[in-house]
Amino acid sequence: MSQIELHPAQRDELECIENLMQFYLYELSEWLPIKLGRHGLFQIQPMTEYWRQPGTRPWLLRVDGELAGFAIVDDQVHFAEVQYNLAYFFVVRRFRGRGIGRQVVMQLLELLPGHWQIFHIDDNRPARDFWARVIPTLTGDAYSCHPITADGYPCTLYKFHTPTAPGQ
Repeated sequence: MSQIELHPAQRDELECIENLMQFYLYELSEWLPIKLGRHGLFQIQPMTEYWRQPGTRPWLLRVDGELAGFAIVDDQVHFAEVQYNLAYFFVVRRFRGRGIGRQVVMQLLELLPGHWQIFHIDDNRPARDFWARVIPTLTGDAYSCHPITADGYPCTLYKFHTPTAPGQ
């Protein structure tokens, strides 16, 4: 069994997340018209201000000590009662299909109990299938789905609550 480590990214690790963002955007370019820049890289807006936001929480994922992805939780939410938005979630392809993504999401929900939203672009079938499988099992079917639009693209938003302590 693989050892899955999710740890909060430190300031000196934010560049690593921004580098991994190239692979994240590469995958999204299958469903969104994201273009490569002149030098063969996707144009990523400087994220300095985003990292400084108190509600932004970046995480790095390692599997058996090897860098395997990232997650970013922020507070850019669509509903007033929601505290956490899973803004970015990326697992390197060779680590997919092994339950690692599910375990990482489970860890995040345990580390940050409360009201959550997670959404995906509907055209992104792998994300759509993953979340449709994972959300019901992690929430005990206690969630709601909402159609939303992000930058003109149809999306599905899952909203749910994780208890802050057993029995709540």
